[in-house]
This record gives sequence, C-alpha cells and structure tokens, in this order.
Amino acid sequence: MSEWWTYSLRDLLLFSSRTYTRQFELHNQEWWPLPLFALALGAALFALAWRGGERAGRAQLLVLATCWLWVAWAWHVQRYAPINWAAGYFAWAWGVQAVLLGVVAWRGSFDAAPAAALRRGFGLFLLGAAWVIYPLLAPLLGRGWTPAELFGMAPDPTALATLGVLLTIKVRQAGWLLVIPAAWSLISGATLWAMDAPEFWIAPLASLLAVGLVAMGFVDQPSSAGK
Repeated sequence: MSEWWTYSLRDLLLFSSRTYTRQFELHNQEWWPLPLFALALGAALFALAWRGGERAGRAQLLVLATCWLWVAWAWHVQRYAPINWAAGYFAWAWGVQAVLLGVVAWRGSFDAAPAAALRRGFGLFLLGAAWVIYPLLAPLLGRGWTPAELFGMAPDPTALATLGVLLTIKVRQAGWLLVIPAAWSLISGATLWAMDAPEFWIAPLASLLAVGLVAMGFVDQPSSAGK
C-alpha cells in the first residue's frame, strides 16, 4: 500500500471534469428561468457599485447575502454534495458568509469617502467580469451554453463578484468579509487544476489581487475624485 504522502490532489478527486460540468448544466436546467433573473441581478449589483454611497453599499451586501445563502443550499447541498463529500462543509461556510454579509449590511460602519481609485477600479472590473465574462467561459472552452456559471447561481462567479463589491465600498468590516470568498477561490482553483481545467488560475489570481490591494493599504486612501 502506498504511503499517504505519495498521493496528489488529482488522486483524491472523486469525480471527473465531465461530471463536474454536468452538474452546472443540470443546475441551470432545474432552476430555469432563474438564470435570467441572476443575470438581471448582476446588472443591478453593478449599477449599485457604480453609483456608490452608503445606501448602495448596504443594498449590495444584502443582495450578496441572499446569493450566498441560495448557492449554499441550491448548489452545495442539492447539486454538489452527491459528488463531493466536502460540499456539506462548504455549504456551512457559505451560510456563515451570508450571515456575515447580512450583519454588516445592517450594522456595518461605512465610510462616506470613496475607495481608492485603483481599489475601486479593480473592484468594478472584477464585479463586471464575474457578471458578464465568467458565463462566457463555458462556450469559449467548447462546453456549450447550458453549463455556464452565473453570478448568484454558481459559486465561483458569486465569490468573485463579492470580492469585487468589497473593493468598491468602504466598510470597516470589509477585511473580514474577504476571508471566505478568497478561501473558496483558492479551493475552487485547486479543484479545477486537479481536473486539468484551463481556467483554474482565474479565481485564485483574482482573489490574491483583491486581498493584496487591501493588505497594501488602499483601504484608507481616498481616490482623486474624493479630494
């Protein structure tokens, strides 16, 4: 019997890339036409982020809290758990994030000053990419439209959109709210890498850049527009 340290992540994966992709296809078909509403919700979230301000920030966090709770149940529990024993733990983490987003939306301390220009710009780009570009990956990679991963429906674009929103608003608790989305992005990237999926690097890189912007001190720097 081989020693445990001789196994790689690919050896521990319990499902194939085809099976994983099929779950998104079934997910979208089961909840149709909800994916259309998810696209509209992404547009609303982007509009709120573009507008800025405390009210818009609180509204964004409430929308995200609802999406995280939905993905925790509809994706992790109902769709992912049958092929991955860890999905139950993921669901709990997503539920915790939903609660945290809701609490901060209600009681968070928002700063009236706008976020730093670089931080806000990357946040808007990340949010827009999660809303518009991420669903295009499936057809661009030859998988067709039916397994497209949408914000509010699938975990990766939802986590990336959350990171984007947290970069566009100034709330004292934003750093804590980054932890679970960033951790999920790394976990998902490792899973996609184990399946030899070419897009494995997208979510981890985006999350590292998002956390890096916060760590480098852009949180407290006003943009030129606020001077």
